[in-house]
Amino acid sequence: MLRRMKSWLKAHWPRLRLRTLLFATLFLVAALPGFGAVFLRVYENTLVRQTEAELIAQGAALSASAAASWPGAVPVMPSPTDFRPELPRIDLNATPVLPERPDPVGPATPVDREAQAASARILPVIANTRRTTLAAILLLDSKGRAVSGDTAGFSYAALPEVSAALAGRPMTVLRRNAEYRATYAFEWLSRAATIRVHLARPIVADGRVVGVLLLSRSARALFRGMYEDRGKIAIGVVAIFSLLIVLSGLLSRGIARPIEALGAATREVATGRGNIPPIPQTATIEIQGLYADFAAMAVAIDHRSRYLRDFAHAVSHEFKTPLAGIKGVLELLADHGDEMSEDERARFLANADADAGRLSLLVTRLLDLARADMTAGDANAVTPIGPVLARIADAYRAPGFDVILSAAPHCLVRSTEATLETVIGTLLDNSRQAGSSRADIAVASDDGVVGITVSDDGPGIPPADRDRIFEPFFTTRRADNGTGLGLPIIRSLLATSGGTIVLGRSNRGACFEVTLAKA
Repeated sequence: MLRRMKSWLKAHWPRLRLRTLLFATLFLVAALPGFGAVFLRVYENTLVRQTEAELIAQGAALSASAAASWPGAVPVMPSPTDFRPELPRIDLNATPVLPERPDPVGPATPVDREAQAASARILPVIANTRRTTLAAILLLDSKGRAVSGDTAGFSYAALPEVSAALAGRPMTVLRRNAEYRATYAFEWLSRAATIRVHLARPIVADGRVVGVLLLSRSARALFRGMYEDRGKIAIGVVAIFSLLIVLSGLLSRGIARPIEALGAATREVATGRGNIPPIPQTATIEIQGLYADFAAMAVAIDHRSRYLRDFAHAVSHEFKTPLAGIKGVLELLADHGDEMSEDERARFLANADADAGRLSLLVTRLLDLARADMTAGDANAVTPIGPVLARIADAYRAPGFDVILSAAPHCLVRSTEATLETVIGTLLDNSRQAGSSRADIAVASDDGVVGITVSDDGPGIPPADRDRIFEPFFTTRRADNGTGLGLPIIRSLLATSGGTIVLGRSNRGACFEVTLAKA
């Protein structure tokens, strides 16, 4: 089920711009407080609790006044350190809403004489309090009967809040308000609009409950409170929306616009006509790093494109000569084969075979170069340099060609044995084929790198050719079937291990300097 839902969402998910997502995210975060106020009743619950707190304060003051003026009561001054705060207990999400308060139960019976006597002094205070606070306040005697008004003598003792107060415990309940009439739009979303807060508080004199104060008041509903605070809310909405626009602009300049510009630059570079865009100063650090990576990638792609173009031109040039020779031999044999002598025919066939052999050698060396370019280096490869160089030197020593290996330090390099053997072996082969009688291998270690110098006593490399020896197909031994791919191959192999090779300075012969990272 979940998988099908994900598939449906992926199929119907709209294409959105990054700016839209950023603004929608900010707007949703800003709207969460309003959502909580309306649907989680956070703000409305605060309003109802505020009403309950006001009723608690009124009830505490009135019950204390009634207890002090009750007939026969001995006023008791509480300890100055005796504090017993009563916190609101109503929660709109958890407190049940009871039906409207029912009429008192009859028949009317005479109320307590003490309560009747006390009412003469308490009722004016209650009336003045009600005029200011708009709360309905009833004075009940110790049996729960109303002391005054149209319900005098009728009993409210059956009400749960009155029963609790007669037992000495104040109690607050929520009841429906039958007199409620909707005034504001969307007021039906407010739960507090149709309820009334009822508080029953005992009057305690001489340690016993002598009466009860029954207070009730409609809570300030959500939309009424919002209407009364509409000015502040409007200012807040405008301020939040303005801040959203500012933040969206900052995020757009820091994220969206740089990404759009980078996308456009990517498409331009893909066509081969684009330029590398400058790094925007307003972009985030991560996107600035992305621009730098893009610039490095674009340079690498351009370098690779030029390399492939030049390489393709060189390959076509190298293949053209032997192919032209083979084609010429075939045309001669086809046109004049019957007129040729056996020696002439054999000579032409030998030339064609030599050209075919060169083509085969070129293909083999090109495959070697491709493997060297595409081979991924082994990051964990570690090779002891001394034994490998000693084995290579022994393998290439021959009559007329000596290999001198200086004492190699005991160190490890970040490379494979195969790469090291191919690199040093190719340099020794080149020295021997150039007519050298001796090659020297020296090793030095410094600052986390190992340098290997391979020099010989041969004719050396002419100054005019020093800048081209690492170009593919460049060779000074074309007559000896040289392909000009040996040095490019070993340079590519070294690059996979993080190594380098350069042509060094030498008073005689050729000198190459190989650098590898020390393990």
